[in-house]
Amino acid sequence: MLGNCIDNVRKTVPLVHNITNYVTVNDVANVLLACGGSPIMSDEPKDVEDITSICGGLNINIGTLSERSIQGMFAAGKKANELNHVVLLDPVGAGASALRTQTAVELMETLKLTVVWGNISEIKTLALGSGTTKGVDADVADAVTEDSLDSAVAFVKDFAKKVGCIVAITGAIDLVSDGEKCYVIRNGRPEMGKITGTGCQLSGMMTAFVVANPEQKLLAAAAAVATMGLAGEIGWSRMREGDGNATYRNRIIDAIYNMDGVTLDQGAKYEVR
Repeated sequence: MLGNCIDNVRKTVPLVHNITNYVTVNDVANVLLACGGSPIMSDEPKDVEDITSICGGLNINIGTLSERSIQGMFAAGKKANELNHVVLLDPVGAGASALRTQTAVELMETLKLTVVWGNISEIKTLALGSGTTKGVDADVADAVTEDSLDSAVAFVKDFAKKVGCIVAITGAIDLVSDGEKCYVIRNGRPEMGKITGTGCQLSGMMTAFVVANPEQKLLAAAAAVATMGLAGEIGWSRMREGDGNATYRNRIIDAIYNMDGVTLDQGAKYEVR
């Protein structure tokens, strides 16, 4: 059951090293605390090996790249691999620029990743090694819909099998696969797209979920995606007249803070293909 995964996060309080973007770093830290994990942030190349050594998982998010942060990503990733830690890659905006695409592809080729996740355009960019995206948003033509669902499930399964890790694609319909099974998740609200950082928050939270559930990594990744989507639904149901996207961001974090396994199991909308 998905609910066991969030309960295990709260029991084990996994420490997650985040090399994430400066737009959302505070929200990533807060959502990790909300789900029961513990965050630490560092992208300084001289610091990251020591920091990642004391953690259980490494979350790499390429949302705001610099030469220093790129060096830190590779150094931390190699150390995490040496220690057999969970490593997640969020290739934010891959396809939007040559630097983002090249960095994401090189990270995938160099590091042993546990999970890679992004929107459909970003994941297709990684699969092809090149591409174009609308900034950090998925191209409309790439959107996973009920009509394109069968082909999207086949794509994510094939890519996960090829790269040897869990692959997650989020959008109106979310897909999480290890190459054999694919969770098709239908939680969430379209209004979540009006908030900067829900994806970055999911990067940190998914890393914590996978660290806390080492024997059920695929289930844990799917549970994290469902948790974020369900929190979006709960948060939206509590909006009042005059509330806006800043309030909605806080309500989502609050919904995660108050979520337990029973709530997740009751509210998760998914099937396995």
